Amino acid sequence: MTADDVLFVLTLLRQAKADVWIGGGWGIDSLIGEQTRDHRDLDLMHRQDQEDSVVAVLQEAGFVETLNWRPVRFVVTAPDGREVDLHPLVFADDGSAEQTSPEPERPFTYPSFCFVTGTIHGTPVPCLSAEQQVHFHQGYEPSERDRHDMAQLRRAFGIATHF
Repeated sequence: MTADDVLFVLTLLRQAKADVWIGGGWGIDSLIGEQTRDHRDLDLMHRQDQEDSVVAVLQEAGFVETLNWRPVRFVVTAPDGREVDLHPLVFADDGSAEQTSPEPERPFTYPSFCFVTGTIHGTPVPCLSAEQQVHFHQGYEPSERDRHDMAQLRRAFGIATHF
């Protein structure tokens, strides 16, 4: 998934008036303002109540659903292999959100202040904050990509990470 691919997907979703935020590796690179590694996919958080619009727009662009772990997440894939990993969020009145987890009694939480703006190729993009990225990168054995991403957050923001 290239930077141009990410901007293309975001443009489609923006035109459909769908609210999304970038997480994962592209989310970290957007916070830093530069691409620091290759990316297999694009992680997007979206409003669960806009899911039909999100799916319709991506289907029109040739993406088909290839993984369904709803309500936690699902993946759509383009014929050329580009993947978008979608995470449905339910928002509260205060701007915070929750995502169902594999352990329903322990949902993933998103405080209202974690929804921020980064840049890709100089274009402002909605993404998750560095603190939220660190929060989601704990409690499991990290991959080399995870170690790279956390090192980038430490370098750019001086933020403490778990590995």
